[in-house]
Amino acid sequence: MLERWRYRETVLALCTLAFFATMVARLVISPVVPDITDEFAVSNTVVGIALTGLWMTYFLSQFPSGILADRFGEKRIILVAIGGTAVTSLLIALSPIFAVFLLATLALGAVAGLHYSVATTLLTRTYDNIGSAIGVHNGGGPLAGLVAPALAAWVAVTYGWRAAVAIGVVAAVPIYLLFSWRVEPTEPRRPDQPMRDRLELGPLLEVLSRPPIAFTVCLAIACAFVWQAIASFLPTFLIAHRGHSQTLAGAVFSAYFVVQAITQVGVGAASDRYGRDAAAAGCMVFGASGLALLVAVPGWLSLAVAILFVGTGLGWGAALLPKVMDNLSESERGAGFGLVRTVYGVLGALGSVGTGLLSDLFSWAVAFSVLAGLMALVFLALVANWLFDLGY
Repeated sequence: MLERWRYRETVLALCTLAFFATMVARLVISPVVPDITDEFAVSNTVVGIALTGLWMTYFLSQFPSGILADRFGEKRIILVAIGGTAVTSLLIALSPIFAVFLLATLALGAVAGLHYSVATTLLTRTYDNIGSAIGVHNGGGPLAGLVAPALAAWVAVTYGWRAAVAIGVVAAVPIYLLFSWRVEPTEPRRPDQPMRDRLELGPLLEVLSRPPIAFTVCLAIACAFVWQAIASFLPTFLIAHRGHSQTLAGAVFSAYFVVQAITQVGVGAASDRYGRDAAAAGCMVFGASGLALLVAVPGWLSLAVAILFVGTGLGWGAALLPKVMDNLSESERGAGFGLVRTVYGVLGALGSVGTGLLSDLFSWAVAFSVLAGLMALVFLALVANWLFDLGY
């Protein structure tokens, strides 16, 4: 029994490290955007299109990743994700012209996106308390957010932007080797079923139309919208609205990722113990309250409390994502979960564009107040589901 426990922990640790590696490769690009625009003589808008494309291809590959895992097994697909992250990061670092940079960036998003849904499915095959496991696994992303931007900025100043982007290679290669060595091969669930059968529209719509899944997807879209907006604009908001320095804004941004990495584990454990909806509702209360503090209450104390609340609230994935898994059969979890991730991720990615537009048309206070309102609406939906026993 002890030996089996140790293997489960090994799988969880390596899945988390794999998520860390794929996130590092994506996050090291943003801090060196000015260097990239100078190198290729392009505008910020053009580089922004490349980064938007990276996140879109990341989420678009979530659904096919589940189908591929059902056909070839989870271990193989995760290895493709980690290895592909290393290769595409190297291509970005060596790009001679912007067209190559753009294509390599889009490819990075596509291969990195193969990991998350497949790793989550692997964890559901390994763990009984999947909320706790998903919470730990999700912590790999915020951990990358803590380490990658600051490290990339330092490396870029010292060695140039290409070396900074190559951090993605350095992060991925050893984790690829460890995962290949320590994780046992997994049996594919549907090795003989033609992949084109999995792409038929009817079964896909049937999964998404199940009331508990449809309800959860709608909530996840709103939550992902908020997450994407915070990931894109929190430092800018702190500088423009609260008047903090760029250095302090960067430090607070790192602190946000630290809080999220730590508290997601607790959110996952709470979802296992008290229920998915209760844990998710708690996240919404924390998130909306923290955003309101950021907008309306000045001072150091309010800033510290707000970051603690927002970081905790945006750990909602450890509560809502297990809720999706709870409503999928074991044979559906690979493709079904990937489909859900693609739908809510692609639509939630509009958070960057929407929040930027609101700030341009009105103000940063209005933009972030809308984000708080979205989390409040999700809370009300969860309460209504419980209060009226709607069964969602």
